[in-house]
Amino acid sequence: MTDGDPLNTPSTMRARVDAFDWDRSPLGPRTQWSAELETVVQQVLDSRFPKAVTWGREFITIYNDAFRPILGDKPEALGRPFSEIWAEVWDQIGPIAQSAMEGQSTFVENFPLVIDRRGMPEQAYFTFCYSPLRLRDGNVAGMLDTVIETTETVEAQAKLEIVNQELAHRIKNSLAVVQSIASQTLRQHVDPVVFVDFERRLGALANVHGALAMQDWSGGQMEPLVRSALGVTLDMSRVHIAGDDINIGPKTTMSLALLLHELATNALKYGAMSVDSGQVDVTWKVDNSLLQFIWREKHGPPVTAPSHKGFGSRLIRHGFSTAGECEIVFSREGLRLKASAPLDAIPN
Repeated sequence: MTDGDPLNTPSTMRARVDAFDWDRSPLGPRTQWSAELETVVQQVLDSRFPKAVTWGREFITIYNDAFRPILGDKPEALGRPFSEIWAEVWDQIGPIAQSAMEGQSTFVENFPLVIDRRGMPEQAYFTFCYSPLRLRDGNVAGMLDTVIETTETVEAQAKLEIVNQELAHRIKNSLAVVQSIASQTLRQHVDPVVFVDFERRLGALANVHGALAMQDWSGGQMEPLVRSALGVTLDMSRVHIAGDDINIGPKTTMSLALLLHELATNALKYGAMSVDSGQVDVTWKVDNSLLQFIWREKHGPPVTAPSHKGFGSRLIRHGFSTAGECEIVFSREGLRLKASAPLDAIPN
């Protein structure tokens, strides 16, 4: 470490604690402090993480250097009751502190508080733990506040959510423009059935883009994705879905959503869902680090392989990973697809 390293900087609060006139405090002369109080105070002062000790029913406060920025420009807090220091929010944090004094630890993430530490109210957020401090006989004598301010993180997340919402809106608008251009340009020159397929695929792409944007492009669980993708097209009362709990990334989410759209559209046009008795089973599992995905149609009309491979057929055979395998069987019982790929080869 260099001489400028903050870990080598002498503790300001240690000096203040040593110089404080404790004789006039509810804690009394420092020479009469219990061994437990002296020990925890030394541990807090040694810590580089924001911490404060409150002792006794008065919540008399001793804090370390890392805790000082949280106080801002508040009047000196050393030796004062915690309830006075944070009077403006004591109705919110007081019950939590009281729980600690009753022996109950509490951990809270991104707790919102409107505090006054610079002469005006400000919205702030904190992640903290209030835990009881016990004497040797087991009785609770104080509370340890271990805390970090998360205001910047929470505000950044809120801004990111706004950006994602705007991005989703722009993507939706852009795809709508593409759809409009295609409609004006191609509708008179393309088979109406082909054009409808194009519009539906574009709609499926817009839906999955919007869903991913609302999830910060982080993907999500397999089961909700399958239900959401199929629910746009199919009567879900005739669809059985079951599979392992699997998290998939945004790239796989995109591929799988488009694959499901093609399968659902084909089932509705030509397969099991084209008749009232038809059903679809969608299952998946992980076996020896291999993800296996099965689409099975039943109780529908006999199906035959298409005479040519269009975009939809290529998309279905591609599956959800170029590193995997895809087997399609056109049987009298209905179409059956089995796609598989190693988990480590599935794109995030």
